[in-house]
Amino acid sequence: MNIYPAIDLKNGRGVRLLHGDFRKMTIYAPDVGAKAAEFVMAGCKWIHVVDLDGALQGKPVNISAVGHIVKTGAKVQLGGGIRDLKMIEDWLSFGVDRIILGTAALKNPDLLRQAARLFEGRIAVSADAKEGMIAAEGWAELSTVPVIELVKRFEDCGVVAVIFTDIGRDGALTGINASATADLASKTDIPIIASGGVKDLEDIKACSKLAHFGIEGIITGRALYDGNFALEDALKIVENYNVNVD
Repeated sequence: MNIYPAIDLKNGRGVRLLHGDFRKMTIYAPDVGAKAAEFVMAGCKWIHVVDLDGALQGKPVNISAVGHIVKTGAKVQLGGGIRDLKMIEDWLSFGVDRIILGTAALKNPDLLRQAARLFEGRIAVSADAKEGMIAAEGWAELSTVPVIELVKRFEDCGVVAVIFTDIGRDGALTGINASATADLASKTDIPIIASGGVKDLEDIKACSKLAHFGIEGIITGRALYDGNFALEDALKIVENYNVNVD
């Protein structure tokens, strides 16, 4: 399992939204490069980055900020506003390790399948859900597509992971939906990364205990920024789990 500290970008700064609502935004990291460097120093291998402006505008926006994060040497998985193969290729050439497709997965599934085959092992799907249904366009639109239906569409094309976010919990510190994440993981061969609502180390432990269902990692944002736990302690929990499994 992996811990993915989250950096959501708005106007070049690291922010957190409450329930995905842009009207309920808090700035946590004015200097995203420095914040990413802190994560790396703590021992983190991956950083989860979302270009929120890009998600709303349908094109890359926070290019400079992503560049500062990439320069830290962390592996970066990036989503937000990535709508075609040229954008994917440009970001990968820029130094991003993994591309996350969300709106494109819902509205242009052929693009996702093509990308997963062209860029093997570097394409993930974002399954952002509210009450079990997929949301798109920076969470501004709610579809009628169930989460499991979206995930099942891409089991045969080489998608490396699905990031499952419970929007209703995201940024709210209400606890991660570990049971729903494990249930989703048990129904697909694609590794699942849990996201939304992490509040303390008990959430890290809960996901670790259910990792055998296919949970590959946990994304955490606000709990880290609020100081609810130290990243080093979360990494130790996951490391101990990995050792016990091995």
